[in-house]
Amino acid sequence: MSEYTLVIGNKNYSSWSMRPWLVLRQAGADFDEIVIPLRHPDTKAQILAHSPAGKVPILKHGDRVIWDSLAIFEYLAERFPDKGLWPEDAEVRARARSVSAEMHSGFPALRNHMPMDLRSKHPGKGFGEGVIDDIKRICDLWSDCRVRFGDGGPFLFGRFSMADAMYAPVVGRFVTYGVNLPPSAKDYVEAVWEHPHVWEWRDAAEKEPWTFEFDLV
Repeated sequence: MSEYTLVIGNKNYSSWSMRPWLVLRQAGADFDEIVIPLRHPDTKAQILAHSPAGKVPILKHGDRVIWDSLAIFEYLAERFPDKGLWPEDAEVRARARSVSAEMHSGFPALRNHMPMDLRSKHPGKGFGEGVIDDIKRICDLWSDCRVRFGDGGPFLFGRFSMADAMYAPVVGRFVTYGVNLPPSAKDYVEAVWEHPHVWEWRDAAEKEPWTFEFDLV
């Protein structure tokens, strides 16, 4: 049995589950995972058996239960201080936290109209009200981070960090819905999409037996 256990939803659909899973892999942590299929009659009861919040993801470390992706991020940053999960420089780290928190609380139109579905391709779908504005803000944010802080590699702050884990499901959405992006955003999408840990998650998502149907615009 591993020191950590991560309770997650379906890998093809659960964007919030993807984020801390990528961080655990980036940290090199040995962890078990419990996958609870979403949208099943007993889904809520299964999740409540692990956390009273009733949502995934959930990180379990001994008797400690940590829920919500950002809380898990900060806990792992404290547990693995030598892994560079946040940028080392205080100014850059503050920016990384800010852009991660904006993803955590923002972009409701993108979330609602372009649900994560890594196995599918829906080009031209999902462009409901407000989605184009969300896409523009995300691309502007990525460009600003890359120009100001990305000299050390292809990611938002050079090397792959928790900020990139936070936006990895957005990358998946852009691929699924065939979003037309400016060149700098396309380069970033390719870097994230081909990252080995993202590949690993995608491969597992492809093999899952569960499917959802979305009513796409």
